[in-house]
Amino acid sequence: MQLRPLGNTGLEISSIVFGAGAVGGGVFRGEESQRLETVRRAREHGINWIDTAPSYGDGQSEENLGWILRELDWNPNLSTKVRLSAEEMDDIPHAVRNSIEESLKRMGRDAVQLIQLHNQILPERDPARGAVGIGDVLAPGGIADAFDDLREAGFAWFSGFTALGDVDVLHQLVQSGRFQTIQAYHNLLNPSMTRAMPTAFSSLDYRELAVAAAHRGMGVLNIRVLAAGVLGGQEPRGSHEMSTGSPPQRDAERAALVNAALEGEPGTPAQRAIRFGIGQPGISGVLVGFADPDQVDEAVAAAELPPLNAEALSRLEALYESDFAG
Repeated sequence: MQLRPLGNTGLEISSIVFGAGAVGGGVFRGEESQRLETVRRAREHGINWIDTAPSYGDGQSEENLGWILRELDWNPNLSTKVRLSAEEMDDIPHAVRNSIEESLKRMGRDAVQLIQLHNQILPERDPARGAVGIGDVLAPGGIADAFDDLREAGFAWFSGFTALGDVDVLHQLVQSGRFQTIQAYHNLLNPSMTRAMPTAFSSLDYRELAVAAAHRGMGVLNIRVLAAGVLGGQEPRGSHEMSTGSPPQRDAERAALVNAALEGEPGTPAQRAIRFGIGQPGISGVLVGFADPDQVDEAVAAAELPPLNAEALSRLEALYESDFAG
C-alpha cells in the first residue's frame, strides 16, 4: 500500500483509508466475525488509518473498533470527530472536551491522531441545519481554540474539519492556518475540490479548495469518493444531500453517465472512482467505506491500477461541460 504525507503533519497515511461510517458499515453491521475479518484484511493490505465518528452507528463504530483493535493487537492511526448541537454552543470548550473523552472511552484509547469538526460551517450559526458559524470556529474561546486545548492536553495530535457548508467560509478556514487537515467532498460527480469547473456545472463548486489546502500544507482526506455507493452501482439511500446540488437520485443518474463514459477502463466502476480520487493532486488519502473483506480487496486493488487515461478524462470533461446532459 502506497503511503503519502498527510500535509505537513509528519505522518504517512495509506492512500486507502478505512472509512468506518454508515456507508459500508463494516464495523457495526453484520456478524462479529465478519467485522473482525474486514478490519484484519485492511491491516494485512497495509491500510494504516481508520476514520470514525461518534455519530456512526450512534457510537457503535467507535465502540466496536475498540474491541476489534484490541482483538487484533493493532494500533493504527485513528481519526474521529466532534459534532456540536445547538444546546452545546453555550460552552464550546466543555462540549468539545466531553465529546473526545467519550470517544476515547469507547475506543479504549488515550489519544487519536486527528480530531475533526463534523458540523457544516456557514457565515452564521444555523441550528436548524446543525451548522456552526465561522465565528463559532475562529473567535476566542471557539472551536479552533478548544481543539488546540485538546492537542495540548494530549488527546489528539492534530485537528481538522469537514469541508461542507459555505464555500467562501471554507476557504477562509483554510487560509486561517488553524487546522492541519480537511475532509474534502470529492468524486467523479463533483471534482471541483481539485479542478476548475465549467460555467455549466450546477452542483456546488468548491473552487479548488483541496488544492488551496494542499498549498497551505494541510492534509486532504477525500470523502465520498463513491458518492455514497452510487458510483459503485448501489441504489441511492434516502433523499439527503451531503453536498449542495447532489441529491441521491440525481447522483445515481449522473453516475450512470460517468460509468458509461468510462466503459472499457480497467477495473470495476468502484475501482475507477477510487483511481480518480487517488490520482488527483493534493489528495493525501481516499476514505472508502467497507461492508466486508472483499470490498477491502477491491479498493486496495484499485490503488494498484494506473490513473485514468487522457481519453477517459476527456470524456468526463464533456460530461461536466454539458452538466451531465448525456
